[in-house]
Amino acid sequence: MNSLDRYRRLEKIGTGTYGVVYKAIDQATQELIALKKIILDIEPEGIPSTAIREICLLRELSCPFIVSLKDVVSTDDKLYLVFEYVDQDLKQYLEALPKGDLPPAWVVKSMMFQLLTAISYLHSKRIIHRDLKPQNILVSRAGQVKLADFGLARAFQIPLRPYTHEVVTLWYRPPEILLGALEYSTAVDIWSAGAIFAEMAMKTPLFSGDSEIDQLYRIFRTKGTPNDRIWPGVSKLREYKPTFPNWKSANLAQTLTDLDPLGLDLLEKMMKYNPAERLTARDALKHPYFQDVQMPPW
Repeated sequence: MNSLDRYRRLEKIGTGTYGVVYKAIDQATQELIALKKIILDIEPEGIPSTAIREICLLRELSCPFIVSLKDVVSTDDKLYLVFEYVDQDLKQYLEALPKGDLPPAWVVKSMMFQLLTAISYLHSKRIIHRDLKPQNILVSRAGQVKLADFGLARAFQIPLRPYTHEVVTLWYRPPEILLGALEYSTAVDIWSAGAIFAEMAMKTPLFSGDSEIDQLYRIFRTKGTPNDRIWPGVSKLREYKPTFPNWKSANLAQTLTDLDPLGLDLLEKMMKYNPAERLTARDALKHPYFQDVQMPPW
């Protein structure tokens, strides 16, 4: 039995930019796995850079809250990544809740603690994920969180070098990237995690723009239009316009009525305008909001 024959496909569970994801079974161990098929003829240079990046990074990572890459199988025109199988992603979990129901507060707290643990581990390895969103956060039936999809992740160096701004799905994209910053840090992941935190608490996205400017304006209407006093240097960013409407900051508590005061405090510290003022993932884990966190059994 060759390497690919070892895995028997059961059903298709997703489609991405570079291929298809199947639910499959490892016939050697009888374990369920996720089989990500990547077609190699999409790009003239062969294997997509996102796949190479994902393989290289995941092979170096070992964390209970990050999806495990079990195997890589190549054929003439396809590449297969074999991952541990997880039942659903966070978006599916939220959509499956009965209409009008929100996730229990202790579940939101537990999932955020696990997500921030994964992010803290990544950042300690000098890796930025750069595409945090509910679809990339897997959730087991027992409530265990697994961070997935490292196609846009990259290692970073100090001092920071210019990076592409074509990262992070729009609704979770931080304002510094929307405003054209080419140098950014781990703080981009913290903003995205904050947007996910709010979405879990509300069961609806916090900022659901349909374009970059609409996304910015939605953020400004809630947090106020930024200036150099609250965010030194913001007016120097490439996409900043002095003609932006001048909105005043609104009260997040009025939007997030189901998040307790400690949760609101954590969220506000994760979504500071100035990236240098945002909590690190490590410090976020020490926030009083998590003092009574309950971890699921697994």
